[in-house]
Amino acid sequence: QVQLVESGGGLVQAGGSLRLSCAASGSFFSINAMGWYRQVPGKQRELAATITTGGSTRYADSVKGRFTISRDSAKNTVYLQMNSLKPEDTAVYYCKMLMRRGLLDYAYWGQGTQVTVAS
Repeated sequence: QVQLVESGGGLVQAGGSLRLSCAASGSFFSINAMGWYRQVPGKQRELAATITTGGSTRYADSVKGRFTISRDSAKNTVYLQMNSLKPEDTAVYYCKMLMRRGLLDYAYWGQGTQVTVAS
């Protein structure tokens, strides 16, 4: 069984910062890609940022220059530092990890954490 536990969401004023964390536990051989996605009611879940095992990162255009994704492989944890937050960043944020179990890769999601940015 694999579990992803997120933390760090909350309410912040526009221009403020938050740091999200997502820690994985359970039985798996390795974690490959990690990422953060976000979703607002009535819309599809969208990518915010991803990071590979080698440290390569990718960001949505809407968060470039404001968000930074990082990972601590020893702790099986991925982080999302969010600066200069805007009201349009308000969403439920989900972490996603691609894990190797046996001979196959499986995608796992966290439970989601609410981020609300007040104007």
